[in-house]
Amino acid sequence: MAQGSQSNRVLVREAAQFLDQFKYEVAHELGITPPADGYWGDLPARQCGAVGGQMVRRMIELAEQQLAGRGRVGPGR
Repeated sequence: MAQGSQSNRVLVREAAQFLDQFKYEVAHELGITPPADGYWGDLPARQCGAVGGQMVRRMIELAEQQLAGRGRVGPGR
């Protein structure tokens, strides 16, 4: 990745605290001990990837549930 371009930033500032808490909850459920100092760089990539992947799965599931509750979404609707 080019220096200075960061794509994993929070777009909604109010969500930052929720996402951080969510990350720790997912890590705990997966049996991964989160770092006490908040620095995740010492954990293996496999563990960090598992946490991030599970977070994405759950967020997609939530979005799908919300869309299903609103009915069909698409052009002209």
